[in-house]
Amino acid sequence: MQIFPWGLVIAAAVVLPAFYFITENPFDSTSFLSLEEKKMVAWQRARMQINPGITEHLRNFKDMQRNSEPLKNVNTQILIGVPPVEKKLLTIGISSVQHPQGSYVLDTLQSLFFASSSPEQKLFVVLIHLASPSSTWLGQMTSNISTLFKSYIQARQLLVINTPQKSYLPLKKLPGPFSDSPAFVAFYSKQNMDYAFLMNFAANYSDYFLMIEDDVKCLPGFVTQIVSILSAWERRLWVTLEFCPLGFIGKLFHTRDLPYFVHFLLLFYQEMPCDYLLSHFLNLLKQNPIQFSPSLFQHVDKFNSFKEVEENIGYPSNPAATLYTNLNVTDNSNLMSAYSLDNSYFYIEEAKAGSYLTVFLHIPAIVFHVQVLTGSELKEENQLEEGQVELGYDSTNRVTDCDDYVLLGMLINGTLNKHVLSEDSGKKVKCVRLFVTATVSSGLIVRHINLWVR
Repeated sequence: MQIFPWGLVIAAAVVLPAFYFITENPFDSTSFLSLEEKKMVAWQRARMQINPGITEHLRNFKDMQRNSEPLKNVNTQILIGVPPVEKKLLTIGISSVQHPQGSYVLDTLQSLFFASSSPEQKLFVVLIHLASPSSTWLGQMTSNISTLFKSYIQARQLLVINTPQKSYLPLKKLPGPFSDSPAFVAFYSKQNMDYAFLMNFAANYSDYFLMIEDDVKCLPGFVTQIVSILSAWERRLWVTLEFCPLGFIGKLFHTRDLPYFVHFLLLFYQEMPCDYLLSHFLNLLKQNPIQFSPSLFQHVDKFNSFKEVEENIGYPSNPAATLYTNLNVTDNSNLMSAYSLDNSYFYIEEAKAGSYLTVFLHIPAIVFHVQVLTGSELKEENQLEEGQVELGYDSTNRVTDCDDYVLLGMLINGTLNKHVLSEDSGKKVKCVRLFVTATVSSGLIVRHINLWVR
């Protein structure tokens, strides 16, 4: 007797309706995709229905209260353009300020429109926040944008806004909680407000909001790539999707969720830069990073706004510690190399899920920044693709471990570089644990576990 492959029937029952939906009932956002692309989207949908992912933001996200108090006095004004008549699929947001080396937003706009086709451009509106107080600079930029991008302005595909300085919150404390210089605290505090006001204004023009910076190049067809992924992910819960690993570039939100993140930015605008705040926001909502590759945006890097981060926190101190692990360490590998401040590194042939490497501090310390670097420095090999870093506290005087661990963050592209949000509480850290969440069978390199302590 031949056994009938019921698994294939079940899979087909899921896949075929998805293909029918794409072919017979195409929604606007995929109307310009080829049939093969639509089939790919349908197949991705079917797979997600069969094997739902583990990454979902908490239900209590809907219950978060929006405190609109900081927004009551915000008076953002349109400088150029008219809002679109119909709601778009996507708003692409850019916040731009006057840089000492010059402005790059014109190049970014040119790249954005050049990298998108006419059908793609009908799906989005570009929203630029000119966020410098200089009236001379504002006049020059509005004149340049009006001249160079006249056709897009007339087509209601480009809006330029400005928020008066009187709308900004005051700087209440300098320096910041991580020994940042007063100048840097002022810089990222204002930038957090720039982004918050931009996103607050963008909440009603589209279904999704994509944040990029004013000095990027866009990959041709980036809109199609995003639409394809949105189609595949439309039945899943998520807070942000990431289309670039750098800073705040390429981060995609539901516009209905923007008020919550805007509120979060304005609550902690003086605590740390926006990309660090986003990381903590996702941790709060129990979302691991959802990152797609290759990156759809390239940072031009003519002017590195965040260069001062490293300059302000200085070099890591890595206080005296002992390292413990359940990895199968061979005689040819030195575990302490993962914690040393020289160019040595720790290598292991295999790291199974559930493995860990713990830095056990001889004297508990207030840790305000943690950096973990894995993989080859020259090639993107031997990275810990799926892992997390945890901070350990001890109330029972354990000898080689801690009894209470708190998640600091997930590794992205084999790296974690993060301020410790709870540093203000003064609670001393005794353990820093690198935890492997998915087996690495092709070799793992841990180059550095760096700690900055008080």
